[in-house]
Amino acid sequence: MNIRTVPFDHPDAVKLNDEVQEEYRRRYGDGGDATVLHPDDFRPPNGLFLIAYDEQDRPVATGGWRAQDENDEGNQDGDAELKRMFVIEQCRGLGLARRILALLEEDARAAGRTRMVLETGDQQPEAVALYGSSGYDRCGKFGYYRFHENSICMAKQL
Repeated sequence: MNIRTVPFDHPDAVKLNDEVQEEYRRRYGDGGDATVLHPDDFRPPNGLFLIAYDEQDRPVATGGWRAQDENDEGNQDGDAELKRMFVIEQCRGLGLARRILALLEEDARAAGRTRMVLETGDQQPEAVALYGSSGYDRCGKFGYYRFHENSICMAKQL
C-alpha cells in the first residue's frame, strides 16, 4: 500500500468521502455526517489528509486531522481532531486504519498539537475497538454531535 498526502477536495478523497457517508447512512439511518469540513482544515501545518492506494493505484482508505483549539463545541487548546477515517470493505482487516492513524498522530505531534481527539458513534464498534487498542480513552463530548446520545468521543495525549 502507498499512503499519500492529498488535499481534502482531491477527486479520490471526494469519492471515498461519498462512500463513508453512504456507510454512515446505512449504519445510523440518517443523512450521514453533517459536520462541516472545509479543504483548508486539512492543509499543513494545521492539518493533514491521507489516502492509501492499493497496488493498482486505487484509493482504498482515508484519514485526516485538523487543528482545533478551545471553542464553543468543547475542544481544548492543542487538539488535533481526527476526521474521515475510512477503509473500503474489501481492504478491512489489513491494518490500513492503524497505519494511517499512526501517521496522523505523528504529524499532529510534529505540528505541536498535544491531544488527538475523535468523535465516532455506537454503531461503529470496530472503530471504537481500533481507537481503544491504540491508546484512546473516552473523554468529554465535543463537536457537532456532542449532544447526541449515540456519540462517543475519545482522546489520546500526543
